[in-house]
Amino acid sequence: MTTNFYAPPAAIRGGRVVLPEDEARHAHTVLRGATGDEMTVVDGTGGWYRVEITHAAPEQVVGTIVEQREEVGEPAVDVTVALGLLKKRSRFETFVEKAVELGVRRIVPLRTARAERESIREERLRNVMVAAMKQCRRSRLPALVAPRSTADLLDESESERQLVCHAGDASVPIRQVVDPGGAAASALVLVGPEGGFAPSEVEGAVRAGATPVSLGARRLRAETAGLAALHAVITAQSN
Repeated sequence: MTTNFYAPPAAIRGGRVVLPEDEARHAHTVLRGATGDEMTVVDGTGGWYRVEITHAAPEQVVGTIVEQREEVGEPAVDVTVALGLLKKRSRFETFVEKAVELGVRRIVPLRTARAERESIREERLRNVMVAAMKQCRRSRLPALVAPRSTADLLDESESERQLVCHAGDASVPIRQVVDPGGAAASALVLVGPEGGFAPSEVEGAVRAGATPVSLGARRLRAETAGLAALHAVITAQSN
């Protein structure tokens, strides 16, 4: 089977994998997995397993590990993207899905002056992230952090490089920041909601050590800006 399956670390013991019920149902009922077939399982913490099915039933699929690897599909740089909470939940979900595909390590919903929401649907977003992790063949499930303010997040951050996306006169093209001078092992990218950050938020981020960066001449939707910045940081590490 070419589909990746997800099983948490607790379901992988003694060389054996027991798929969660929903994953087992998909493997057995939808994909017709049977005893002797092989499947790929990821545990969300960097573990990748090639597994031979030894028992297949509608609500339980069990297999023996044939091969194990670590950090399959994971980028070398640890990138956190913090995006202002968006008015439409569907747009934030789209950002989360695509950010996982691109290789984000951590997602932080931001409470900002111009954000129109204060909360997230955590379980729904986690399901989106698991599906995206499997689809793009990653082995690590990114962390979804509880909503934070920009000030609190910057105070907590241990990232080597901190960027705040802002279309201001003092902003530097993001490629000029991430390309020269060697790649950072970790980065924090701050992106505002619709309407961007308030001036005081940008000023506070700069005082905390963040570099204001621009993403080009075109005005991007917030979720697109977050993805463009993430891609710039990750591809700079790859070059």
